[in-house]
Amino acid sequence: MARIRKFVAYRRLERPYTRTSKFKAKSYIKMTPNVKVVRFETGDANKDFKCTLNLLSKSELQIRDNALESARQTSNKLLESHLGLNGFHLKIKVYPYHVLREHALASGAGADRFSSGMAHSFGKPIGVAARIKRGQTIFQVSVDKQNLALAKQALERASKKLPCQCTIELIERK
Repeated sequence: MARIRKFVAYRRLERPYTRTSKFKAKSYIKMTPNVKVVRFETGDANKDFKCTLNLLSKSELQIRDNALESARQTSNKLLESHLGLNGFHLKIKVYPYHVLREHALASGAGADRFSSGMAHSFGKPIGVAARIKRGQTIFQVSVDKQNLALAKQALERASKKLPCQCTIELIERK
């Protein structure tokens, strides 16, 4: 299996030139890859927690679905092992809907027979990413006041897996 391309190739936010149509001849994207995020909410969603922590992005960029899933797993494991399933509520606030494309050029001897060059350079779908704006909430954790330090640690661990600098915002309910 081929390795995925480095994130640097897809970091910038540009206007996506994509088209999905019900008519096959007019559709540029032939298929949408599956989203690798297993679940967007974990923990107890019905319980009313006193404190909410938000993980905010400091820059505009795209975040791949596998980075979101990796960040979710690390923070969820820490919260679940210390607080159990009913002691917190973790939610991913962004959805990876943007299809990433790659135009793979053939290289090596005799590659001119296989490659079409830049004649058909739209690219094939290789994955999906979430488009993030500056100050947008990526993760949200709700806990009780005594578990605030643990939730902050979980969000810091999640931010290490994400390709951007993040800040943590605290919201307390009375």
